[in-house]
Amino acid sequence: MRLVIARCSVDYIGRLRAHLPLATRLLMVKADGSVLIHSDGGSYKPLNWMSPPATLRVNEPVEGDSPEGVTEVWNVQHAKSDDRLVIHIHEQLHEFSHDLGVDPGLVKDGVEADLQRLLAEQIHTLGDGYSLIRREYMTAIGPVDLLARDADGGTVAVELKRRGDIDGVEQLTRYLELLNRDPLLAPVKGVFAAQQIKPQARVLAEDRGIDCLTLDYDAMRGVDDIESRLF
Repeated sequence: MRLVIARCSVDYIGRLRAHLPLATRLLMVKADGSVLIHSDGGSYKPLNWMSPPATLRVNEPVEGDSPEGVTEVWNVQHAKSDDRLVIHIHEQLHEFSHDLGVDPGLVKDGVEADLQRLLAEQIHTLGDGYSLIRREYMTAIGPVDLLARDADGGTVAVELKRRGDIDGVEQLTRYLELLNRDPLLAPVKGVFAAQQIKPQARVLAEDRGIDCLTLDYDAMRGVDDIESRLF
């Protein structure tokens, strides 16, 4: 893990284009090849990023091609697409590197872990013709609970919670932004699944084109007889 605090401007060039003007930011370079740009706000969401596989090359500024005052130009090129991050470093304030080793991954509480396993086994709960690609599909900012294909062959990312609130919708939104940069997966739809989904979270999800699914944990475990219910 390499952490660099620098005054920089950033341009994302590819299927989408975005520009971050000159400011002091944290640049995070991970061993898997991902590069993330953070500010001192916005919680844990990066301002922009490049997902792996990617290659980082540090070059000297070329006169006429770089803004005045630039000391280094970082070119981060995605290996499977034309997407590219160009970071113009004006001043490097601090740098730190450390080998974090192998991470054991996120250990979820019992109910949430069971929900993930059960929905993976009962993927048809999402709809007829659905099939599972894999559980815990890794991205540069964390694992998506389930990645699946719908009946038409489209990619679907599923985020699972016991209680679905706005933070969960925001988390899935970030995963979708990242996954949709991968031409092998895009377009990727989202499903927000939980035992209970708060009204505000449902409104936000639907506004962003994310489907909501309420899960019956007892029925999925086979300990509740749906047919014998009065209501």
